[in-house]
Parts: sequence; structure tokens; C-alpha cells
Amino acid sequence: MVVLNKIYTKSGDAGETALGNGSRVAKHDLRVNAYGTVDETNATVGLARLHATGEMDAQLAMIQNDLFDLGADLCRPDMDKDADAEYPPLRMSGAQVSRLEIEIDAMTAQVDPLRSFVLPGGSALAAHLHLCRTVSRRAERLVVELAGTEDVNPVAVKYLNRVSDWFFQASRIANANGKEDVLWVPGANR
Repeated sequence: MVVLNKIYTKSGDAGETALGNGSRVAKHDLRVNAYGTVDETNATVGLARLHATGEMDAQLAMIQNDLFDLGADLCRPDMDKDADAEYPPLRMSGAQVSRLEIEIDAMTAQVDPLRSFVLPGGSALAAHLHLCRTVSRRAERLVVELAGTEDVNPVAVKYLNRVSDWFFQASRIANANGKEDVLWVPGANR
């Protein structure tokens, strides 16, 4: 359980922060950038939820929780020491990726195939979901970069790849099942 009795600790005043294993790194460390961008993705999902209702809102709430799990996973390096940890570290699971795939497939069945690229926009919810998509893609790029130099749970990368696809399909659902998508017209303004 998390207990936050004090919000500011002053421990980061010199530009360092603690990782989940207690080690200290610079706040601009690639790992911190990666899980910080996952947190930013979560904030954009919160904005999208202001426009979502019903099943879409419930699914976005689950994604927000997953993104917090993902941040917890990423802030804990040294996966090879998980078995020795006093408390088992929280790691992303394949079940979280599978759930997204099932939801993406269900949304895909509701929309016509695309014949053009989609521009971000349409309804307010769709526009916010496109923002979620682009921020999650940035998080994915950072996590992939991190995985090139440090141990990263491979499911973390899969989850980010899948959740960005989820946001895209959800944006189409939010645009009247794709009927109100804003389509790219190549060279339209030449």
C-alpha cells in the first residue's frame, strides 16, 4: 500500500530522483524520461475521459491503471534481481496486452477499412484520443531506446505498441465508427 504523508521531500532538489530499487539517478535519465512520458500519456487519457462515456470510459479507466502499472515496472531496473526483492516488483503481463488486442479487434469489426490516412480531429473525444496515441508513441520510442542499453520488460514495449493502436481505433469509434473521420487528402493545398 502507498502512504503519502508529505508531498514534497526535497530529495530531488539537486536534480536527482530515486528509482523503484532505491538507486538515485539524474531526473533527465533515459529511464526517468521513459516512465515520465508514460505518466504524461496517462494524463492525456484523463483528458480524453472528460469526453468519454459508458464502455469507452470504462476501457480508458483500465488503460489508466495499466499505465500506472507500466510506470511502476519501468521505474524498477534490475529485472534479474526480482526474485531477491523484499517485495515482488510489479511487472506488466501478457494478459494486459491480450485484453487490448481483444478490444482492438472488437473496434475494428465496427469500422470500415481505411482508404486514406486519418488526420487527428473530428469529435472532441477523437481529438483527445489522437493526442493519447501520439504521446504513447513517444513513450514507446523512449522505452525502446532504454531497452537498447538496459534491461526492460519486453511486455512493456508490446503494451505501448498495442495501446497506441487501441487509441487509434478508439478515435475512429469516437468519430461515429469512422464515418466522421477527418481524412488526409494528399496535396490538397498545393
